[in-house]
Amino acid sequence: MDQFSAEAELLPIPIDDGELYFMQQLPLAVDNAQVMQGLLDGTAWKAETIFLFGREVAQPRLSAWYGEKSYTYSGRTFNPLPFTPLQLEIKRAVEAATGKRFNSVLLNYYRNEQDSMGFHSDDEVELGPEPTIASVSFGATRTFILKHKKLPKTVKIDLTDGSLLLMAGKLQHGWRHGINKERKPCGARVNLTFRLI
Repeated sequence: MDQFSAEAELLPIPIDDGELYFMQQLPLAVDNAQVMQGLLDGTAWKAETIFLFGREVAQPRLSAWYGEKSYTYSGRTFNPLPFTPLQLEIKRAVEAATGKRFNSVLLNYYRNEQDSMGFHSDDEVELGPEPTIASVSFGATRTFILKHKKLPKTVKIDLTDGSLLLMAGKLQHGWRHGINKERKPCGARVNLTFRLI
């Protein structure tokens, strides 16, 4: 596969109230399977809890926070570990593809079809008024769902192995996003969301 073909173009996805872009394959020096294994082996995964409706609940996935800055969401503050060499390599590729700078990354490990991400907006104060978030996926394909906050609109995008999704502009103000559990068995997926704190 030629990683520098049309698959490596960042293309806009038409959407109201925000900006959304998709690239089928982020250009990297090693193949996706090696990256996935490197992330599984080289990340300090944790089963985190968050505060939801006044009570502490376990997140239905494993996660890790790396980079230069602390980050607070869902009532918890996460202090970063330093970027690993592999994370820095992915970050450089993301910055080259998007023309944006990032200083932190949230990694999520979806172990199987039972792991999920509840609907939310990445609108914390430390992300700025119009956050730019780059989401890179490795492993099993999962469906990323966006729901408009005021209008009856839903957008679904299959996040495939090696893909890059860029959310920008007013998207976090107008939309919530999440990943549902799957009805059918599916393999593991690792997702990295790069942010500028």
